Amino acid sequence: QVQLVESGGGLVQPGGSLRLSCAASGSIFSGFAMGWYRQAPGKQRDLIAGITSRGNRNYVESVKGRFTISTDNAKNTLYLQMNSLKPDDTAVYYCNAIPPWRGSWGQGTQVTVSS
Repeated sequence: QVQLVESGGGLVQPGGSLRLSCAASGSIFSGFAMGWYRQAPGKQRDLIAGITSRGNRNYVESVKGRFTISTDNAKNTLYLQMNSLKPDDTAVYYCNAIPPWRGSWGQGTQVTVSS
């Protein structure tokens, strides 16, 4: 079972930036599509950004142009660079495969965008 540990969240003002990291317990990114998911209070967890093993990236419309997903295969780490953050981006952010591995959900990292 792959373990995924998210980090990098925090409190940021609107318009600010954060970079989230997801450390994997093994070398998996070269073989699987990976993604960042987020869950806002009272809402379901949704996929917002994905990257294939070939490096093709996709984003939901609400984060397109502001967020960038990337991987460092040598470090077994997935990243999400988030710029121009908005209050609507407030959520717990998770990484997982696409489709997600049921047993690999981590605790996530909280991102709060507020002035």
